[in-house]
Amino acid sequence: KRLHRGRMDVAEAMGTRRLFDFVRDNDRVNMESSEFVHDPDIVAQLDRFVAINSALEIDLTGQVTAESLGGRQVAGIGGQFDFVLGASRSRGGAAIIALPSTGREGSVSRIVPRLASGAAVTTPRFLADWVVTEYGAAKLKGRGERERAAALIAVAHPRFREELERAAATPS
Repeated sequence: KRLHRGRMDVAEAMGTRRLFDFVRDNDRVNMESSEFVHDPDIVAQLDRFVAINSALEIDLTGQVTAESLGGRQVAGIGGQFDFVLGASRSRGGAAIIALPSTGREGSVSRIVPRLASGAAVTTPRFLADWVVTEYGAAKLKGRGERERAAALIAVAHPRFREELERAAATPS
């Protein structure tokens, strides 16, 4: 770590009494504003920074929405874009998107051919390095659209893979 060696910069702490006791009057913990902690230029100074974020859906190109389903806003953006951008600039950094392969009690795939019309793109496809589901990890960084689609289909729920393969083979 090149920045603030030996110190943790945090914007908030939530948890147990034990955590609060650890944070209080601890010289190794520095409470900062989220403006500082989320600043991609600050994050980029942290070597091997790995941003692990969640998603509501990801399409076969690697575009991620973590805040909307179609045009309906269901969550805030939080720091996802800031952290994936910072990770992309960090020496040896990586942006990982982790999500269950299905939603609505297994009735829908969260890996989809295309994000629904009106969906907000929280993380653009060029910033998602890895996607992880309970079926494995898909490396997206440095891959073309066909390779990205194949990697994402491989970590989709098996029940939806054939449908995703058909969609990937159909020109947009």
